[in-house]
Amino acid sequence: MSADIVHVVDDDESVRDSLGALLVSAGYAVRLYASATAFLADPPAQQGCVVTDVRMPEMDGLELQEEILRRGLGYQVIVMTGHADVPLAVRAMRSGAADFIEKPFDDEVMLESIRRAIEIGRQTRDRLAEARAAQNLLALLTPREHHVFDQLVAGRSNKVAAYELGISPRTIEIHRARIMDKMNARSLSDLVRAALAAAASTGGHAS
Repeated sequence: MSADIVHVVDDDESVRDSLGALLVSAGYAVRLYASATAFLADPPAQQGCVVTDVRMPEMDGLELQEEILRRGLGYQVIVMTGHADVPLAVRAMRSGAADFIEKPFDDEVMLESIRRAIEIGRQTRDRLAEARAAQNLLALLTPREHHVFDQLVAGRSNKVAAYELGISPRTIEIHRARIMDKMNARSLSDLVRAALAAAASTGGHAS
């Protein structure tokens, strides 16, 4: 049984029920919503994915996707569409949807899309957790240690780093030892990985 939840959002009760039955038989926990506003009224834990129809009253699937992004809810979104709505589904993909499925859909096509969306979600959460951990460790460094850290992950030797910072190579070695300890790093490659993870979370430089 999967721990992931698939949230089905569709104003068509027959589609909700049939898709829900399919997903339960495949081992997923399922929650059904008759509208986007019902889903957004009390969005559950950020696990699994959202499967939504494009055309719904009040708030359509594209607007739901945009609201999920705006709120930072973290769900991967799969959009269901009729043939006439494919351009809307393509637009949804360009806005970050994991996939779009044309109705009527093949069960295996839907299940594979959901498996893929859930895996993307897991990988994204793992990267975010790694980034947060790296940022938390970097926050432990003093301003001077940050400067030394930057030199080290840029691949500069102790001698060159010492010259750049106007301190002695021995002082660099002392700072390096403290940095390795604070960052729980066993090697320079661990520091580089932490720098890359932290930079990914900010879209720029790790420090």
